[in-house]
Amino acid sequence: MPVVPEHPMDGRVLTSWARTAVAGLEARCEEINSLNVFPIPDADTGTNLLFTMRAALEAIDRYAGTDHGSTDVRQVAIALARGAVAGARGNSGVILSQVLRGVAEAAVTGAVDTRTVRTGLLMATNLVTDAVSDLVEGTIVTVLRCAADAAAEFPDDAPVADTARSAADAAAAALARTPGQLDVLGTAGVVDAGGLGLVVILDAFVAAVTGERPDRAPIALRVPRRPPSARHSAVGAQSPGAELPATNEIALHRDAHFACESSPQQDFEVMYLVADTDEARMAELRSALDELGDSTVIVGDGGGGWSVHVHCADAGAAVEAGLGAGRVHTIRVSSFLVDAREQGRLLSPVRIRPDQEDRGIVAVVAGDGAADLFSGEGATVLRCDAAPVTRAQLLGIIRQLGRREVLVLPNGALTAQELVAVSAAARDSRHEVLLLATSSMVQGLASLAVHDPEREAVDDAFAMSEAAAATRWGSLRIARERALTYVGTCEPGDGIGLMGHEVIVIEPDAAAAGKRLVDVVLGGGGELVTLLMGAEAPDGLGTELADHISQRHPGVEVMVYHGGQPGDLLQLGVE
Repeated sequence: MPVVPEHPMDGRVLTSWARTAVAGLEARCEEINSLNVFPIPDADTGTNLLFTMRAALEAIDRYAGTDHGSTDVRQVAIALARGAVAGARGNSGVILSQVLRGVAEAAVTGAVDTRTVRTGLLMATNLVTDAVSDLVEGTIVTVLRCAADAAAEFPDDAPVADTARSAADAAAAALARTPGQLDVLGTAGVVDAGGLGLVVILDAFVAAVTGERPDRAPIALRVPRRPPSARHSAVGAQSPGAELPATNEIALHRDAHFACESSPQQDFEVMYLVADTDEARMAELRSALDELGDSTVIVGDGGGGWSVHVHCADAGAAVEAGLGAGRVHTIRVSSFLVDAREQGRLLSPVRIRPDQEDRGIVAVVAGDGAADLFSGEGATVLRCDAAPVTRAQLLGIIRQLGRREVLVLPNGALTAQELVAVSAAARDSRHEVLLLATSSMVQGLASLAVHDPEREAVDDAFAMSEAAAATRWGSLRIARERALTYVGTCEPGDGIGLMGHEVIVIEPDAAAAGKRLVDVVLGGGGELVTLLMGAEAPDGLGTELADHISQRHPGVEVMVYHGGQPGDLLQLGVE
């Protein structure tokens, strides 16, 4: 039988809830952090929720007084809300603050009853909906809404314990569905981290009301990874829940539909409080921050205070925008790269090869065939088909490998400045991260061909970099629009051949452009040509070019692979 709490359903229940929630988040903080892949894989969701809930609990003394002993429901609820808004950290913490504010807005009956729970969760859902600029399904917001929907089924006179249990159970069920709602979760094989935190908090409420925690079946926090959706990949034969084959590939595709995911340039999380303002000025601030970055969340505490959160590239501009809205204070700016370096943990562990326990290789790759080639050579693959790889993603992969030494093959996917930033963040006294100057996938394959795990890491990286530098590379594309190049004007539909990043060949026919490109690149000599055929390459193009090389350049070996990369009809490497 449930243990009935010794105190009645007054403010002490809310204090007990906050204390139990803090304990629950402390116990599962690392677990929640390990699931954090959205909107930034920075492994701090559990930490942010815990910090926010602690701030709420500590605020009871400041606003309600009497050393956690206040019996006034509304007084305690307002204290929790104000403390949470003032101390909120991260997206998840700001959303949690609105859950507590919803309870404060609903605490009008003088007791913690079903009406308080039902109305509080509904108001919290509405507050969060208004606060978040771009709502995304499969997140803590979805879990909150499902809990509110479940509580809405109960009349005012229903036992509060029944309402609380139903809301927590609905949240747990919604959490289990999140990998099927948000592609980045399904691809990583995890449930939403913020959603799990909310389940812990709602379970703590059940414990405060009934005297014992919910006795529920374990929630599957990690699920079989699934390939990206058909919008991003031709691999679609498996069902969303199907177990994937063992692989070294990690696909962190981004879907344009999920607008609150940070762009590759959003390096900072900016948070501050604003006072002496009004709703109209805060609405203007929201518009300004939406222009500067994403993941914008602006919430109020119901007493004239506001908390602002945004991911952006220019932290100074985000703070300056706030100065025009009111009195800005308690400014916090954090770098995703620095935070990840300090925490040293991002995503769930990847499968590692037993023959490379101390040294790992990360390759940024586009195309299913190319991914198979790199994975077959022992590299852990980070896919970049759907959108550019971010620095935070690359840092996350490096961290989750758990290797003492990591060699990175960027293959032209990130700039030198971005790579230097990742290297600085990832390297410490226990980890050595070496970046290889591979500007294309064909250079990456050439470097992998000379990889020797028995060598010292620096020697191995040097040999691999030399192999990449000795590989001249080019690409063949179809012109999408009229453009002026160094060798003339191309028209839409023309075949254009590039050496590195410069156009050196323009022909009306793609095959003719490919042959001329081969001839120009081989003009400087070469013994081996690698053709990595793209997803849009016409049937037979690889064979036609291989025959051309055999006839015009006898003695040159030709290797043709299906890379499946988007954009380029082929990548060409000459060694």
